[in-house]
Amino acid sequence: MVVKQIIGLILLLSLTACQVKEQQNITSSQEESMKWTMPYGDWNFEFFNPNALPTLVTYVRIVDYAGNILTYNNVDITEYDPESQGHWSNLFRSSQLAYFNKVRLSSQYMIFCWDSIIDMKTYETSLFFPQEVWRKMKTPASYKARSGNTVWYKTMLFGLAPEGKVRVWLQDVGNHPNYPVPVTDLKTVSGNELTICKGITRHTKGYGYTKTTQEFIKDKTYPYGSW
Repeated sequence: MVVKQIIGLILLLSLTACQVKEQQNITSSQEESMKWTMPYGDWNFEFFNPNALPTLVTYVRIVDYAGNILTYNNVDITEYDPESQGHWSNLFRSSQLAYFNKVRLSSQYMIFCWDSIIDMKTYETSLFFPQEVWRKMKTPASYKARSGNTVWYKTMLFGLAPEGKVRVWLQDVGNHPNYPVPVTDLKTVSGNELTICKGITRHTKGYGYTKTTQEFIKDKTYPYGSW
């Protein structure tokens, strides 16, 4: 009888220990997620190109700091900046509300596929985000917006230019210039070097310039500026 009681007690303690361990794992996971959560909720990313030099992003994959892999088969439309002619304007403001391009946690890696119509190529760009980027995005600006609201750096802008050139900023407000994002290992490839972007394009039948692009590049030298 005593033996049975001891065995029963051991099983009870083992079960309790497993439950405690499982609860600790859940709590640990929740704490880890909270560590990489933004104070304003989702952050978003937007793509844009210089005036009359159109691009189109077709696929995005992101790995966040919790180890989640996020895939975007549908991506918000790539905007264009009429002020970016010959060089980037650091005052570009995205005019759209993110529909697809939203992320919940801080992220460590990103890779995306895009068509450059002016280059008539498919590009694959990959990059890593150092943690200082997320510290910046978690810290409000020292000034207020015109509305009086707190200014957060919650929109990441990706500029896509001829020759597969990519620049990254955090969007600011008013006359404050966008903040250059110190990404690391930024790499853009095309052709035989494509990996996940191989065969991903919206221009399977070839590329063509619009009248606007033809008029803009007339008498200009490729790549039509310094990017």
